[in-house]
Amino acid sequence: MLPKTLALTGNYALAWGARLARVEVIAAYPITPQTTVVEKLSEWVEKGELDAEYIRVESEHSAMAACIGASAAGARTFTATASHGFFYMFEMLAQAAGFRTPIIMACINRLVGPPWNIWADWHDALAARDLGWIQFWVSNNQEALDSVIQAFRVAEDKNVVLPAMIILEGFVLSHTTTPVLVPDQEVVDEFLPPYDPPHYVVNPVVSEPFTYGNIVWPWDTAPMRISIQKAMENARDVIRRVCREYAEIFGVDHGDLVREYKLDDAEVAVVSMSSIAESAENIVDRLREDGIKAGVLKIRVLRPFPEEEIARSLRDVEKVVVIDRDLSLGYDGVLGIEVRGALHKYGVNVPVFSYSVGLGGDEVLPEHIEKMIREVTRK
Repeated sequence: MLPKTLALTGNYALAWGARLARVEVIAAYPITPQTTVVEKLSEWVEKGELDAEYIRVESEHSAMAACIGASAAGARTFTATASHGFFYMFEMLAQAAGFRTPIIMACINRLVGPPWNIWADWHDALAARDLGWIQFWVSNNQEALDSVIQAFRVAEDKNVVLPAMIILEGFVLSHTTTPVLVPDQEVVDEFLPPYDPPHYVVNPVVSEPFTYGNIVWPWDTAPMRISIQKAMENARDVIRRVCREYAEIFGVDHGDLVREYKLDDAEVAVVSMSSIAESAENIVDRLREDGIKAGVLKIRVLRPFPEEEIARSLRDVEKVVVIDRDLSLGYDGVLGIEVRGALHKYGVNVPVFSYSVGLGGDEVLPEHIEKMIREVTRK
């Protein structure tokens, strides 16, 4: 069969990614703007179009607990959440990484209140960047579908074995419909074979009991943390390889840890994530007609942080504009902070101008991005 093009919202694209990945367990609890992800999966399970165990839980905390148990038992697992629900499962997010369970979760960005607000803001997912989850930030609905499949390949790799989240902006992408190429199931099956757990699998019928998450001595803690750090380091090469292979097989290339756009001769670079990065590419094209040599560096994977790629991509530009849809209260935009740190670490001395915009889903229009670039370049 040939791939087909469907008109899909970002949420349905995520659901299609999980379906094509042949997930075996789905834990579901609704929250706006995530709900339609698990609703679509429940519809397919009910119709017999997806052979999976669908667990309706009483909270987001329980959703992640169910995923951990299923993954520890050797099942390919998936869930989705947003904002306050994401924070409600926060304790279990740390457990999932510490237990080395390669769960894939969609996080649909939404402001964490108060004030009460259901629109996009990056703060929810950014608050968990230190917990041991790989983070893919997607810019469009096609990337949402493809990233789910890629994330399972990366997370389940024997040199990684970590959970991963696919992050896209609420309503900006989750409820916006665009054409999405849905690959053939047989080709996906070749790219993503069934999950083969690389660690001990919990089985209630075996004679020897096994415990996850028991208390350990302080001197046992560091080696466990270091093992997760090494897995994150390993994930860099695995992500590069998986994304390169995916592009060769499916003809779709979203970049790997980063995506460069017209940076070869750029004097000013815009650095951002998600839909803002994609919007910036269109602005760059227009500004070049006015003689402003601008380029874009999209951060696609925030963890592991692509520090080497950032330093290499920005070493020859004169100025950097970092655009965040978040604000680390008391300091600056999170991405701006991290980009400055990476440049300093690698000795790249270039001024970084940080902007926090679009908080709580406020619009980030092309003219806003253009204004930032012109303000910095004074052109």
